Amino acid sequence: MKRSAGILPYRLKDGIIEVYLEHPGGPYWEGKDLWSICKGEYKEEKAIDAAIREFNEETSFTIDKDELFFIGSIKLDSTNKLVTVFGTNKNFDASKMKSNTFMLEWPKGSGTFHEFPEMDEGKWFKVDDAYKVIFKGQEKILDKLVDIISDTLK
Repeated sequence: MKRSAGILPYRLKDGIIEVYLEHPGGPYWEGKDLWSICKGEYKEEKAIDAAIREFNEETSFTIDKDELFFIGSIKLDSTNKLVTVFGTNKNFDASKMKSNTFMLEWPKGSGTFHEFPEMDEGKWFKVDDAYKVIFKGQEKILDKLVDIISDTLK
């Protein structure tokens, strides 16, 4: 089974939980209102190290290990992947997000390659709105985060 690790930043704004999600880049995702937790695959490294690396690659923002807490792991049936996610209560300007890029032949079969950002936009969502746009399966991580934050606010 493939493994993936990521970071789900959150902030409290006027008592409402907001989460930071990203929109995948490239022509396939253009015009689709589907958003993801910042995450990526790993093999040999520790999940927390992979999560930090992926977050930095996909956002250009830095996060230290001591700023993170474990949210949980879920199996995504759609990709048969185990995803481990860490959270952080960290606010940053999503408009300053800058992702790494990848090369893709586009249109397929044309012989022409283009460079695309891995993630083309980052955005803060009220958690209720995030449930409407997040990739299927990832809403389980939102549930876990909400439970953790709710417990700490009691």
